[in-house]
Amino acid sequence: MPASVITPPGLTLHDGVREACDRVIQLLLLNLQKLVYNRGNPNLSDSPPRPVPFLDALKSHVRDLCVETLRLERKRFLWQHQLLALLAVYSAPHCATDALFFLLTLARTQEELALATQLYAVLSSCLLDLLPATVKTCVCQIHAGRLPEPQIAQLFRNLALVV
Repeated sequence: MPASVITPPGLTLHDGVREACDRVIQLLLLNLQKLVYNRGNPNLSDSPPRPVPFLDALKSHVRDLCVETLRLERKRFLWQHQLLALLAVYSAPHCATDALFFLLTLARTQEELALATQLYAVLSSCLLDLLPATVKTCVCQIHAGRLPEPQIAQLFRNLALVV
């Protein structure tokens, strides 16, 4: 078992501690989900939606969150994927298309690529024109020269697999 932030190498967590931490994370994600989906779309007469500072702070870390999610570690990748989806909905459309772009670019296996298609399935139910916007983000990143050739090739392979 790999060392974590909590334990040094060689020590393991008691299963009860691990389960309690998992429950706390699930409760936090549930609370974030309520905050994100209860925001609604404000009318001209409404005040702007209440910000969620935690998600605002994560906006600049979409790539890092995608990289960590793609590591597929234990149960961690499941809640990271949920967090990525909540961040994408909260900060749509840019975080949504960026998250899909990073997952499509960085995925190396079928299991990793499945995370991109699962995220798309969740996001497409609440975000309009997500596919064209994601393709546009991919093209813009390529034209801007932000990707090395191996990552461009991986992106194209992954796009071919999901289409």
